[in-house]
Amino acid sequence: MRKWGIARFVAARICYKLKMRRRYARKWRKMEEKKYDLVIIGAGPAGLSAAVYGVRAGLELVVLEKAPMSGGQVLNTYEVDNYLGLPGINGFDMGMQFRAHADRLGVAFQEADVKSIIREKELFVIETDRETLWAKSVVYGAGAEHAKLGVPGEDTFAGHGVSYCATCDGAFFRGKEVAVTGGGDVALEDAIYLARFCKKVWVIHRRDSFRGAVVLQRELLALPNVEVLYSHVVEEICGGEEVGSLRVKNLKNGEEKKLPLSGVFVAVGIRPRTELLHGLAERDEAGYVIAGEDGKTETPGLFVAGDVRKKPLRQIVTAVADGANAAMAASDFVKWL
Repeated sequence: MRKWGIARFVAARICYKLKMRRRYARKWRKMEEKKYDLVIIGAGPAGLSAAVYGVRAGLELVVLEKAPMSGGQVLNTYEVDNYLGLPGINGFDMGMQFRAHADRLGVAFQEADVKSIIREKELFVIETDRETLWAKSVVYGAGAEHAKLGVPGEDTFAGHGVSYCATCDGAFFRGKEVAVTGGGDVALEDAIYLARFCKKVWVIHRRDSFRGAVVLQRELLALPNVEVLYSHVVEEICGGEEVGSLRVKNLKNGEEKKLPLSGVFVAVGIRPRTELLHGLAERDEAGYVIAGEDGKTETPGLFVAGDVRKKPLRQIVTAVADGANAAMAASDFVKWL
């Protein structure tokens, strides 16, 4: 009886080992099927540029984008007037042209939300909401998101008078009074756009002068239905079911007043989406990744491009350049593996 017991135990161990070998074999085959030379995260100008340069370099790659449409923030830009050779192009059209270029070269795209990036031996393990992918290199170009004012009423009235995209929601406020907060290019562009069909546009800026391009300042200040409140900040967004007024404060004398209006467009900056790079790349206090022109990070094989990278100028043209540089650096890295 003891011999039969030992035989059953040995047989069970053999079956278990065979089962585990088959399981590991299936996992390995799956990994081989999902292993890429390069995985690009983000399909904005940086990611699409990286895709074009990567596929032309002969890399087997895929672009992951959680949004249903490629293009990034440029899709919400009414007019782009500073991209060489394409003056006055609509932002949505530009994004579509970028994607069409990548499509013509046969770039593979997946709509997926990346949950984690792990460096495991010589490969990156990219977990998404759909599946797991393995890559020899990664170009991270997830872009940035709009910063918030952080005042009472902002979250309450989000989608009910508070917006972060003038070109997306501006048409809902035709003939009404609205406010734009901020002093950079985006804020000025938004105010100019809204002034075309809104009754009045208040521009609220915490400093004594704008930071945006001089040409935009001149255009804005020449508009008859625009009023600028320098050295003012938003204290509260008020209303019932929708926005009804805005409480602002003068930073010089402390005086407060309410502006009756129907919409508030927030354009006070952006924050880089770099949380997934914690422990993989050095970031500054604002969250931007510290990397050179080639996009190299402290993790071998990981490159960054676009608005996530620390640099003096964040524009479409610099994002496109970042993507090209990062893709070529990734190509060189893969060749030496």
